[in-house]
Order: sequence, then structure tokens, then C-alpha cells
Amino acid sequence: MDIATIIGLIGAMVMISLSITAPAMFIDMPSVYIVIGGSLFTVLVRSSLSEFVSALSVAGKTFKNKLDKPEALITKLVELATIARKDGMIALEGQDIPNKFMAKGISMLVDGSDGELVKKSLGKDIASMKFRHAMGANIFASMGEIAPAMGMIGTLVGLVQMLGNMADPKAIGPAMAVALLTTLYGALLANVICIPLVQKLKNQSEIEAANCALIIEGIVFIHGGGNPRILTDYLASFVAPKLRAKLEAAA
Repeated sequence: MDIATIIGLIGAMVMISLSITAPAMFIDMPSVYIVIGGSLFTVLVRSSLSEFVSALSVAGKTFKNKLDKPEALITKLVELATIARKDGMIALEGQDIPNKFMAKGISMLVDGSDGELVKKSLGKDIASMKFRHAMGANIFASMGEIAPAMGMIGTLVGLVQMLGNMADPKAIGPAMAVALLTTLYGALLANVICIPLVQKLKNQSEIEAANCALIIEGIVFIHGGGNPRILTDYLASFVAPKLRAKLEAAA
């Protein structure tokens, strides 16, 4: 699990809640219907149902910390390069490779695929992955854009109801609640949930793409029969400078 996302989300809600002395006053179902329901259905107008459902799956990535560390990938690639140089490409078959992207590339090498073909095939996988992530991020970006607008629509609805029932003092309170709480709900949905999720998705997509690029370089190096001892230095640019010394020491 990605602790930072969970702590950030819960922490933001707790900080806001600490300023609320009477929580019951801030719960209004008509406001929920307008902001959350209205935002969801309006986003559906902008996208297909499959894109919307896929976005929910992509959003789950923000709560999972399954991204491999570059240094771990380099270590694994050096291990595979050593095996391939010593015993040939066929010896890579059956090796335990947790990363699916790397496993696909190694499988293609074992099958005798040309290095350029492997690079081209894996490059298409990266493009497809980035497209899926971008589509998911766009759904939440749309939600972050629409939610405040729905809040304003709710405010207008509440004001109209209030002005239309000025003769009935009991009706003014609920109408005013809708007018104000829809604005609050829209701001919360956009700025506490949707916009941060969009940025998180973009960051994780870039990290995953960089990891995939690292793997492609390593696989092409293995295909070329390069010396495993210099593979670490060759891939060091994908790792933060402070971690390069550890990699070199391990090599």
C-alpha cells in the first residue's frame, strides 16, 4: 500500500473536520446528490462507460505501491546477463522474473527474437500503458473540473428555493444549507480527492515508463552479449546519484 496517499487523504479530511463543531450540520443529502451524483453522470457524458470503469481501476494504483525500484531492476538484469553470457540465451528460460514487462522481453530473447523487434514490441507496450494511464487521469481531471461547477449549480438551486419560500421561515434553513454545502462539497471533491489523484497518477505513470525504458535498455544489452560487469554502469543514469555508489559496490 502507498502510505503517503492514504495518510494525505485521511490527514486532509481530519484537518478539515477539526474545524467543524457540529458534524450533523454539514451532512445534506440533496447537496450530495447534486455534487457527487451530478459530477459522476456529467463525466459519463464526456467519456464511454468502459473508459469510466477503467479509470476506477487505474485510480487503484494510487493506493498500491507496486512500482519496482530501479536499482532492484538493474540487479536482476545483471543477474540475467551473467547467466546469458555464461550459458547462452536458452538458460534464461524458466528464470524467476517477478516483473512482467521484463519477463516478456526475456521470453522474446529466449525465443530467438531480434533485438530491434524486442525493443519495438516493448516500446508499443509502454505507449499503450501511458495511454491507459492518461485516460484514467483525464477522467479524474474532468471530475475535478466539474465538481466545483456542480457546487455552484447547487448554490443557485438553494438560493432559488430559499427566495421562493421566504414566507415560510422553516423552509429557508434547508434551502440555505443546500446553497452553501454544495459549494463546500464541490471544493472538497475537486481539491482533496480528484486533483491530487490526477497528479499522483501522472507521477506513477512517468516512474513506470522510466522503469520500462531501463528494462528495454538492459534487454537489448543482454541480446548484444555485453559484459555484465559494465551493465550496471550502463544503466546507472536511471538511478538517483546517491544510489549509484551502492550499485557499483554490489557489482
